[in-house]
Amino acid sequence: MHDNTIIFLLTIIILVLFLIVLYQRFIFKRGIQAEIKRIDHKLEEISETDSDEKIMIFTDDPVLMGLGGQINRLLLERQKIKASFKRKEISSKKMLANISHDIKTPLTVISGYLEILRLNDPDDEMLKKVEAKTKQVMDLIDQFFTLAKIESGDTDIELCKIDINEVCRENVLEFYDILMQKEFEVDLYIPETPIFVQGDKDALQRILYNLLSNVIRYGIDGKYLGVILRQDKNSVYIDVVDKGKGIGQEFISNVFDRAYTMEDSRNKEIQGNGLGLTIAKNLAERLGGDISLSSTPNVQTTFTVRLKKITY
Repeated sequence: MHDNTIIFLLTIIILVLFLIVLYQRFIFKRGIQAEIKRIDHKLEEISETDSDEKIMIFTDDPVLMGLGGQINRLLLERQKIKASFKRKEISSKKMLANISHDIKTPLTVISGYLEILRLNDPDDEMLKKVEAKTKQVMDLIDQFFTLAKIESGDTDIELCKIDINEVCRENVLEFYDILMQKEFEVDLYIPETPIFVQGDKDALQRILYNLLSNVIRYGIDGKYLGVILRQDKNSVYIDVVDKGKGIGQEFISNVFDRAYTMEDSRNKEIQGNGLGLTIAKNLAERLGGDISLSSTPNVQTTFTVRLKKITY
């Protein structure tokens, strides 16, 4: 009987030890799974935010520690590649800005000589055509030069308090003659009470000029221009509306890309080169805002400029 008791106790002890080992392995496995899950979530966060963070490993498991080290080495290489790409991108944009400037200088001289020749022979039709084409190339180079300077960070933008009501009125007035000539209906919804935004007047002038000329270029079929100035607690919005042919949903994501143009523009008075909207969006972002687009073809197309509101 004594021997049976000893054997029973030994069996119980072995069973308890076995259960303890199983429990420890279970807890260890759960700990590893939790750590792997945490690493997965952190990698997803790094990817979504494009941050330069590294992975922290909270475990004594040598396999997981080795994996974490390899992941961090890859993240470091990624960081180096990003930095190298950024440097090359900035260098490339500055080079393009310099090239644009170098091309613009001789074209300005050529344009001056052509103007002198035309004054001496104002009826020379061929000379008029050459002068017009030279101006068209000059305008294109000017747009390209402007975009290259903005993207390379060489454009001086001084943020200050701007009365956006007056900026809107001034820009619509600049287009008044051509709008009347083209028989546009013009609706302005600009409050009498001044609304102030964080901005740079030259940048705002360029944004609105590009958006308004875009209406005349592509919205001419609708014969309508609407400019609506509105606000909420933190932002000011300028809606530039037309009722022309509009833009299909499949193309909306492309309209702010460089050199994207609507193929069937029929207005030759304001030539499109595909850079105006890109410049406008880049400038809006430099001002701390943005430009968005909504369009129902042949019903209504609205470009909305969002700017930071100033209340003091």
